[in-house]
Amino acid sequence: MPDDTPLSVPYPAVVRKKVTAAFDGGRLSCDSGVMLLSLAERRRGIAKTLAALIADPRDPAHVTHTLEGVLQARIFAIACGYPDGNDLNWLRSDPAFKLACGRLPETGADLCSQPTISRWENAPTLREIIRLTYALIDIWCGSYKAPPGSVVLDIDDTLDVAHGRQEMAEWNAHYDERCFLPIHIYHTATGRPVAMILRPGKTPSGVEVRRWLRRLIKRIRQHWPVTRITIRGDGHYGRDEAMSWCEDNGVDYIFGFGGNAVLDRLVEVEADDIRTRRAEGKLAILRGYAETRYAAKSWTRERRVAARIEAKESDEDDMLRRGLDVRYVVTSLNSGSAEHIYAAVYCARGQAENLIKQHKAQTTSDRTSCRSPLANQFRLILHTAAYWLLLDVRDHVPSWHPLRQSEFSSIRLHLLKVAGRIVETASRIRVALASCCREAELFGLVAFRLQQSGP
Repeated sequence: MPDDTPLSVPYPAVVRKKVTAAFDGGRLSCDSGVMLLSLAERRRGIAKTLAALIADPRDPAHVTHTLEGVLQARIFAIACGYPDGNDLNWLRSDPAFKLACGRLPETGADLCSQPTISRWENAPTLREIIRLTYALIDIWCGSYKAPPGSVVLDIDDTLDVAHGRQEMAEWNAHYDERCFLPIHIYHTATGRPVAMILRPGKTPSGVEVRRWLRRLIKRIRQHWPVTRITIRGDGHYGRDEAMSWCEDNGVDYIFGFGGNAVLDRLVEVEADDIRTRRAEGKLAILRGYAETRYAAKSWTRERRVAARIEAKESDEDDMLRRGLDVRYVVTSLNSGSAEHIYAAVYCARGQAENLIKQHKAQTTSDRTSCRSPLANQFRLILHTAAYWLLLDVRDHVPSWHPLRQSEFSSIRLHLLKVAGRIVETASRIRVALASCCREAELFGLVAFRLQQSGP
C-alpha cells in the first residue's frame, strides 16, 4: 500500500512549543494572482487571437482541451515564472490556474499536460507561423484607441544561446557561442512589444533588414495609413539597402554609424575647437555636437550624419584617439540640431536594451530549445503574449505607486505570487487570499481597473 502520510518538516521550538510543518493544507495555490492575468487576457484576447490562426484538425466532439485553453495555460504559466512545458504537469491541477482558464477549481477537469503543450508548439506550419507573427503587430496596433500621429520603433537583435545543434543556430565569433540572434522590435515610449523574429546567429545583412522592415511597415500601414513612422537602431541596421527603402517609402530612420577617417576629417574643425576649449578650461570632460553630409562608397546617395564629440582629460595622451571620443548617427530627419538628433532622439533607444533584457530574463524567452525553428518562433510568440499580460497588469497599477515603474519580476512577486484557498460550492466559488498580503489593497484596485477596461 502506498504511504499517503504528508511529509513532515520539523523546526526548532518557539517559546518551548514544538513546531512542525506538513504539506497538508488542502487545495491552496501560491499563484492566486494569476486571476489578474486572466482579467488582462480577457481584455486583450491574445490566446483567442492566436488560436484562431492555427488549424485544429481534431474532432470537436472528442476535444478535452481547446486550443485556446492550451495557449491560455501556457501563457499564464510563463507569466507566473514557469517557462517550461513540464511545469504544466503539476500546474494543471492548481485551482487558481484552472479558475483562470475558465474551469471549475475542484470539479472541473484538469488543464493540459506537457505532452499536449509540446504537440501544439510543434503543430503550426510555416504559413501559420507567419500569420501568428503578423498577429503580434496587429495586437500592438490594436492597443491604441486611435492611430497615433507618429511612432518611433526600436529594432535590435539579442543573443539567444542555442541549447544544442538546433536548426538555424550558427556559431557567432563575437559572442563565442552557437546561437540565434532574434530581432526584437519595440515601441520604447510605451514599452509595448511589436514583433519578435527568430533568425540565425549572424549579423543581419542589408537585404535582410530591408526585407523585415518592408513586411513590418506594410502590416502597420494596413492599420495606420498616415502615421509617421521612424525606425531607430544601432550601427549594423544602418545599411544602404534599408535606408534607401525607408527613403523611397516615406519612413524616417536614425541609425548608429561606425565612422571612419573621412568623417573624422569632415568634423575636424568642431572637434579641434572642443578639444582646445577643454584643455584651456582644464575640464575633465567637454561635449559638443556637429553635423555634415556624407556618402559612403557603398551608399547610393548623400545623407545627413550627426556627430557627438567628447573630449576627455583621461584620453589626452592617447595618440590614437587624440583625446576625443566621436560617435556618429546617420538619419533621414531634416529638422532639429545635431544635439537634438543624437542626445534626444538616438540616445533614447537605450531603453530598448532594458526592454529586451526584461523580455529575455523575466519572461525567459531564450528557452528556444526545440529542434524546429518554427516551434522556437512559436515559443517567442507565446513569451511575447506573456509579456503583454504582465505589461497590462503593470499599466493598471496607479501612477503614484512604485510598482508602476517596476520590472516584471516585482509585479510577479507582489501581485501574482499570492497564496489563496479556492473553495467551490454548489452555487459559488470563493477565493480566500492571504490576509497578510502586503499589496492587498493594490491587488483589489488593479483587478477593479482591469474589469473596468475589459469587455
